[in-house]
Amino acid sequence: MSTTIVIPKPNKKSYSSPKAYQPIVLLNMIGKLFEKVIDERMQFITISNNFIHPCQLGGLKQRATSDMRVMLTYFIQMRWIKNHTTSILAFDITQFFPLLNHHLLSSILIKAGFEFKISAFF
Repeated sequence: MSTTIVIPKPNKKSYSSPKAYQPIVLLNMIGKLFEKVIDERMQFITISNNFIHPCQLGGLKQRATSDMRVMLTYFIQMRWIKNHTTSILAFDITQFFPLLNHHLLSSILIKAGFEFKISAFF
């Protein structure tokens, strides 16, 4: 069981939009432990099955989005040395998961190597 508390973000011009608030989910200790176990297992399975691209850094254990700065700097400098033009296209997928098709998610989990009963759980 969890409790969600919604607090207003500071310094917003208007609080009429849902984006002006930050939901904070409070889980009990068993819920936190359960969430951690599921997260660890899902990462292990997807990485073991080479389902996650090696350049995926955010949200994975022992990887951080700040590491992307180092990778991008290296990539750009190597291209400059070869006198090549470099450009970057980045996506902000913050609102992706609330809009995710759950049937598609089930198919993706099966393709990633999870058993059907696990994909049905999600």
